[in-house]
Amino acid sequence: MVQVSEKIRVFLNDRWLVFVASMWVQSCSGIGYLFGSISPVIKSGMGYNQRQIALLGVAKDLGDSIGFLAGILCEVLPIWAVLFIGVVQNFVGYGLVWLIVAHKLPSSPLWVLCVLIFIGTNGETYFNTGALVSGVQNFPKSRGPIVGILKGFAGLSGAVLTQVYAMFNFPDHASLVFMVAVGPSIVVTAVMFLVRPVGGHKQVRPSDHSSFLFTYSICIILAAYLLAVLLLQDLSSVNENVVTLLTIVLLILIVLPVIIPIFLVFFSGPRPVLEESLLPEPEKQESSRMGSFILSLSEVEDEKSSEVDTLLPSERQKRIAHLQAKLFQAAAEGAVRVKRRKGPRRGEDFTLLQALVKADFWLIFISLVLASGSGLTVIDNLGQISQSLGYANTHVFVSMISIWNFLGRVAGGYFSENIVKYYAYPRPVAMAAVQVVMAFALFFYYMGWPGSIYVVSVLIGLCYGAHWAVVPAAVSELFGLKSFGALYNFLTLASPAGSLIFSGVIASGIYDYQAKQQHEHRVQGSGPGQGVPLVKDEFLTCYGSICYSLTMGIMSGLCIIAFILSMIVVHRTKRVYAQIYGKPQA
Repeated sequence: MVQVSEKIRVFLNDRWLVFVASMWVQSCSGIGYLFGSISPVIKSGMGYNQRQIALLGVAKDLGDSIGFLAGILCEVLPIWAVLFIGVVQNFVGYGLVWLIVAHKLPSSPLWVLCVLIFIGTNGETYFNTGALVSGVQNFPKSRGPIVGILKGFAGLSGAVLTQVYAMFNFPDHASLVFMVAVGPSIVVTAVMFLVRPVGGHKQVRPSDHSSFLFTYSICIILAAYLLAVLLLQDLSSVNENVVTLLTIVLLILIVLPVIIPIFLVFFSGPRPVLEESLLPEPEKQESSRMGSFILSLSEVEDEKSSEVDTLLPSERQKRIAHLQAKLFQAAAEGAVRVKRRKGPRRGEDFTLLQALVKADFWLIFISLVLASGSGLTVIDNLGQISQSLGYANTHVFVSMISIWNFLGRVAGGYFSENIVKYYAYPRPVAMAAVQVVMAFALFFYYMGWPGSIYVVSVLIGLCYGAHWAVVPAAVSELFGLKSFGALYNFLTLASPAGSLIFSGVIASGIYDYQAKQQHEHRVQGSGPGQGVPLVKDEFLTCYGSICYSLTMGIMSGLCIIAFILSMIVVHRTKRVYAQIYGKPQA
């Protein structure tokens, strides 16, 4: 009995259980990706035009990305408290939006809905920050897979919530907003005490490889299953019982990774004693000071790396150790004076203020503004894009881009991890690669080639998702883990900053202009809808690929600029990654 209780205690404090619980939090935390399905509901229920919907989209993006407070609170509050704040915001914000759209409360001005959507969506920054901070602190040697999988489940949440919504078969569309308010609040509240940094072993274990492989397998099966369900429901008439069965299987797949901590704790036998020893506080402080001094001396090696970089990792470390020993002796004899540098170097722990004066940080941020902002513009407007092309079931494309977003995040974490571990090449090169693919997808739509909506849904979903697997891991490597929450949440401002311009100004402005031109043609007796009397605001509906083609062309060019900026970061950080991961043998 004592052994069972001890096993349960170990299970509840196992870092893999924390990781799985974080996956569950993330699987319902990407509610912002449902805006493409929610916006037509709000538009019809409140009688808004496209520019007003675009303003709501900007409010959603700001709420989704302004996470300064969440990042700061993660350093002073327990993770469960941070998650609970997110639950309250999500429930209150979207709960009131549902009451207004369903006309259970008096109609409110546009700015009130903007504030409520901002508050509700801002709750997911607390979910994201709590899950990611716990993940990278529990798995500091596997940041790419951890960030990729967690951010992947956030991207998948749009498709998951859509499927759960279909199972309940609500009589009115406004109930989708109700589910967004209630569903994530219930799930996060249920697991919030499990998601936290835990003590004990944090290095790579032999079992980690098979555990990650199993998790990746579940991710691929989950994405394939969702895609199959999506096509089944779109191409054939499925009754309510079948939808319920399909949703239950989906939920089982999401819960299935809990097998990993159960097996590791209860069935894998005793683990080897590899726990990190805890030094007494005075020794820990002395060790920290000595480590800082050694890092300071190693800057000499950094300055003359052209010769040393050709050495094998073991030889290079011997060279550094020999140089440091000589400098220690010279410093002790007073022959040299070691100059203390100001602030950390890349690869050490930065505060947000220290990172804000670094060129690498701003290059990454601006690259994200251009590329991630373009991707978010497509995601936010996908419902309107598909409507303009004559597709009735806009939710199909919203779910499709959510699925590929998920796969992009998982794949981005996996492949970027291989790049740095096996080739010691800078992780941002993966970001540059996906930006080229984004530029191609946007250009494909701009040219009006056949199947462009499918190409955009797949490639933009993949590439936008890959950004948010690569960037957090790269930032944690270049600027440390100490203030990771604040650094990550500052970078998430890039998406709404780009969306504010690309969606709120460029896309909506061009859409309304083209809609007005088509309205004038209809009045003159030509074009879609000729001879049909117009009702108020009907001219705000645009038809054809022309509604968004120019916007796509502009964003394609901006993604090329983002690629150039990312390659500059790659060039500037080659030496840092070679030192962190070791230059591979030729």
